[in-house]
Amino acid sequence: MALAEYVRAHREQFLEELIAFCRIPSVTAEGDDGWEAARWVARRLEALGADVAFWGINGAPPVVYAELGPANASRTLLIYNHYDVQPADPLDLWETPPFEPHVRGGHLYARGVADNKANIVARAQALEAWLAVQGELPLRIKWIVEGEEENSSPHVAQVAAQHGERFADADGCLWESGYKDSAGRHVLYCGLKGIAYLELCSRGAAQDLHSSWGTLVPNAAWRLVWALATLKAEDETITVEGLMDHVRPPDPAELEHVRRLPFDAAAIRERHAISEFVGGVDGPDALVRHLYAPTCTICGLCSGYGGPGTKTVLPAHAVAKVDFRLVPDLTPELVRDLVEAHLRRRGFADVEVILVDGVRPARSPVDSAVAQAAAAAARDVGGHEPVIYPNMAASGPMYDLCDAFGIPAVGFGVGWPGSNVHAPNENVRLDDYFEGILMMAAFVERFAQGT
Repeated sequence: MALAEYVRAHREQFLEELIAFCRIPSVTAEGDDGWEAARWVARRLEALGADVAFWGINGAPPVVYAELGPANASRTLLIYNHYDVQPADPLDLWETPPFEPHVRGGHLYARGVADNKANIVARAQALEAWLAVQGELPLRIKWIVEGEEENSSPHVAQVAAQHGERFADADGCLWESGYKDSAGRHVLYCGLKGIAYLELCSRGAAQDLHSSWGTLVPNAAWRLVWALATLKAEDETITVEGLMDHVRPPDPAELEHVRRLPFDAAAIRERHAISEFVGGVDGPDALVRHLYAPTCTICGLCSGYGGPGTKTVLPAHAVAKVDFRLVPDLTPELVRDLVEAHLRRRGFADVEVILVDGVRPARSPVDSAVAQAAAAAARDVGGHEPVIYPNMAASGPMYDLCDAFGIPAVGFGVGWPGSNVHAPNENVRLDDYFEGILMMAAFVERFAQGT
């Protein structure tokens, strides 16, 4: 009760602190060096008494590493977050500027507030409240905050290789983000899909030509379209030879767990204005597919002329950006190799396949101590049974920081289905935010106690 009173007494101060962090336009994928946001995080953690260091890797945005709490504690918690945010485009769809945070209707609107600056600040404020009210923390905390998650964390594996001994002893990890579902239940997740982000490039003539040369000169755009069409069938089956042979199917216990999870298929279709899911799946089968199946997605195509009016051009160059969401036991390098071999067999050896970036999939047991502590905290604070997913359908560097060291992970946070993550008008509900502070404190206590 005293901790909740502390949070209530500091509500306006805590909100202003979050607003200040969200003002920092930390879009590192567009050239921001990350230092302003990294220094903000470092100062906030130092205010808790943490020992803070910056880990620099090859000129990449700095990684903030912090340790706090008693060194002789019986349990150590690793926390992972990222301070970088998605680009704000398209700007004309924002009701208020993305880096000028606004409170309206009980929501805070800003780019990056849900993904995942609110989670960073709520966790720090929970620890502040604990220290002020309870005294010494009941566990050791090791905290990693990086600046490239929205760009597939290309340097995290190197960070783990160089500094892994600093956090490899963690008993569990609290991952970066999470949300409540449409019924108001906390959603916890214990893993992530991986990703292989590829560029497929086709080249024809030395330069763009007048389209009348289409009688004799190869069209790079058509060549690439034909190659792309071999990757996936009209029934949504991935047709890259050998890829599905590396997909580990869920075991009976996993299937039973997933089929018990709430999943409102009709509401999801209505939200996205679609009549049916791909492949015609529905109900629990749709959720199983969403969590356990890989994907092959054309994210973008670039070739020739796409401006206003007409330009009769025969493109000399075409590029497609394609991502594969990965499940165990696929890896980014394996997918690249399989796609290259597939295209060669289909007569497209001339189409270049470039692995732009990627992360491996990760998955922890849903009954691990850290997951059960999070579930208990959700019951303590939210008064309801949480929903525990074996993994999210999204991706992140959980394999490099957790699976590779045998550290089980769980994620929870302060988002909601209308948070508009990666979209205009990103937001969190303020009531969820302040509840998230209390849930973090309850989680720390539960995990330290082993419950």
